[in-house]
Amino acid sequence: MIHLDTNLLIDLVTIGSPHIAVIRGWLEKGEKLAVSAIAWSEFLNGPHTKQQKDAVHAIVEGRVLDFTAKGAEQASRLFHYTGRKRGSHADCMIAACAMTHGVNVATRNIADFEKFVPHGLKLLAVETITP
Repeated sequence: MIHLDTNLLIDLVTIGSPHIAVIRGWLEKGEKLAVSAIAWSEFLNGPHTKQQKDAVHAIVEGRVLDFTAKGAEQASRLFHYTGRKRGSHADCMIAACAMTHGVNVATRNIADFEKFVPHGLKLLAVETITP
């Protein structure tokens, strides 16, 4: 299962995004996609239409992974392990959610997530493609 970061959810509703082809490739290979409740909340901040939201929800087949107390504890550890950087807590929570569910995180924000790899995150880095 591949856990999509917020930037890839946004790519799904961005006309002409070259990253749609990457996601389509995963689906064609039979990969299941998911998203953390945190990334889903970030995505829901929009802007997007209800139809776009529903389409993305269908692409992940409704798999919005819960952020639990265990995830909160893991996010706190990641926050402390990586220097308590202001503005990094949401990324800590997204990484922790994926870690507690045992899934890979796919993101274009490689620099924001690679610091979690030594602490157990399985990262699927998506290189930025310029159209």
